[in-house]
Amino acid sequence: MDPEELLNERGGQQDSPLVSLGVDLKFFGESIREVSVEIMVEGLSAYPIFVAHQHQVTLGEVILDRNELNCEWTIHASTLEEFIERGIIKRELRERFLSTYKSPHDFMCVFVIVPEGANFVYFPYADE
Repeated sequence: MDPEELLNERGGQQDSPLVSLGVDLKFFGESIREVSVEIMVEGLSAYPIFVAHQHQVTLGEVILDRNELNCEWTIHASTLEEFIERGIIKRELRERFLSTYKSPHDFMCVFVIVPEGANFVYFPYADE
């Protein structure tokens, strides 16, 4: 075994998958923002949620496919209403979720799914 394999630059740790997610969200931010506005303008929901994953997910509608776009993450568009309907957010916790939900005009609400679990993150849109 080579010394480089034993003592690589990162001490054996890989970058967090969130690093590549940030790259993809920044690159596709304007497209995601357009979908968010469309969801709100068409009256589908006042609370768009985007689902980011690297596997198979049946939640929302695919808007950016990682295989087609040669990127790391697939992004689906969904809504708070679908999350409640599917039991991801319990009805009784709706108000708590809304109290932390950031402006969809300034931030994308992203439900990030990784093998270890899932969580909501808010990623700012780039300034126009």
